[in-house]
Amino acid sequence: MMNIKKIMVAVLAGITLAACTKDFEKINTDPDNLEKVSAATLLNPILYEMSTFNASRSEGFTMDIMQVRLPWPSVSGGTHRYVVTENAGNSTWNTYYRWLNNIREVDEAAIADNNNLSYRAIALTLKAWGFSLLTDCFGDVPMSEALKAEQNQLKPAFDKQEDIYKELLKNLDSANSWLTAPKDVLSNNREMLYDNDLKKWRKFANSLQMRLLLRISNRTETKAYEKLAAMVADPVKYPVFSNNAEAALYKITGITPNISPWSRVQDFVNFRCAGEFFVNTLNDFADPRRDKWLSQATDTAKVPKKIGFKGIPAGHDGSDGQFFFNPSNMLAPLGVAPTMIAVVMTYSEVEFIKAELAQKGLIAGGAQSYYENAVKASIEQWGATVPANYFQNPKAAYDGTLERIMLQKYIALFFNDYQQWFEYRRTKLPVLPVGPGMLNDKKMPVRFKYPLTVQTANPDNYRRAVTNMGGDDINTKVWWEK
Repeated sequence: MMNIKKIMVAVLAGITLAACTKDFEKINTDPDNLEKVSAATLLNPILYEMSTFNASRSEGFTMDIMQVRLPWPSVSGGTHRYVVTENAGNSTWNTYYRWLNNIREVDEAAIADNNNLSYRAIALTLKAWGFSLLTDCFGDVPMSEALKAEQNQLKPAFDKQEDIYKELLKNLDSANSWLTAPKDVLSNNREMLYDNDLKKWRKFANSLQMRLLLRISNRTETKAYEKLAAMVADPVKYPVFSNNAEAALYKITGITPNISPWSRVQDFVNFRCAGEFFVNTLNDFADPRRDKWLSQATDTAKVPKKIGFKGIPAGHDGSDGQFFFNPSNMLAPLGVAPTMIAVVMTYSEVEFIKAELAQKGLIAGGAQSYYENAVKASIEQWGATVPANYFQNPKAAYDGTLERIMLQKYIALFFNDYQQWFEYRRTKLPVLPVGPGMLNDKKMPVRFKYPLTVQTANPDNYRRAVTNMGGDDINTKVWWEK
């Protein structure tokens, strides 16, 4: 009797096990989670995180070092006094590599999806954007062997900056080619930069290529000017931004997760004020962007009275009591959703590139026309109206010099990641005042030091990079500056 019972239990157990395993995969598949990553699902987190990080670094570093906005009060130290600490570039290094890894996954997902060239073109464009920012901040960085931790490549070699630029420009050419007549469409997932408009992505890729070519144009062996002239001469083959609607401007909606990098208004406005050079330049232009960007200064009376737009000098001696007024400051809407714009690349920048090329006699067309287009585009981008007499002002009018072009470009690159700093390093323009409290022999720092974690975790390749660069110092020039 006992044997019969054991047999029946075994049979029932076998039937139950078969029933459980028959639909095991179906039962244990979470319908709310993707089985594999798609290119479409990766794009919006990349665009959001990189755009908002760049906005925060513009406010936290670039505006400071380029005398746009300063800490207030500031009795000692600070980036505006050319104090760039050893860990100043850590977040830049870590953030870009984290999201460049996701960009790599976009490309791999596009390849797996029948080699979808539209998504691959977007991935190559974003890769060029991310790596160009990274290399311009540090110089030589890992690229060809980077992002391969899953392949147990934990100590990547550093690529020379000239090789990085060659690869990025090649990638942007490929992106342009793949988007000429795209065979592959994007999914129904709407990406937040261009809402899946591939024509605009193509213009972004080519506009970005113009930026990178101009960046390395002082290196004559690159023949960057020749390529730039060829691009301008053939807008059918190389379409670029032609209006503000095509520019790469990431809009912060305020709807979670697309929120401002500053969680509170006071985090954006408190303990800061506008820089004197920046404010005075806008005053000289009688520029309508002042009212979109700045508050007016006030006196220190019990009942404060507005005294116009007025900033304080960068690199002052630290005696904040010397300023007997409350300086102008950035307006809160610049950093608060839903009015905030995270600038990736503007139409104005493209027109300034053309103005510089025309000023040097490298392309057809008048430099003045490109210059005025660039200034108008920047003013209108920020919701202001260009006064009818704006260019009749001798201080705002084109005067035939690169100095005037770069002064207006400096203003137009407002809130655009590290671009003001990069362009100053390329041209040494505009001429910035030197304050008595500036350190570092009163020299503008030109790069971040490599993070300490890189030095300790990848020492051999770090030392090779430092030898090639000529040192790991904030004054060590990168390849395109030499």
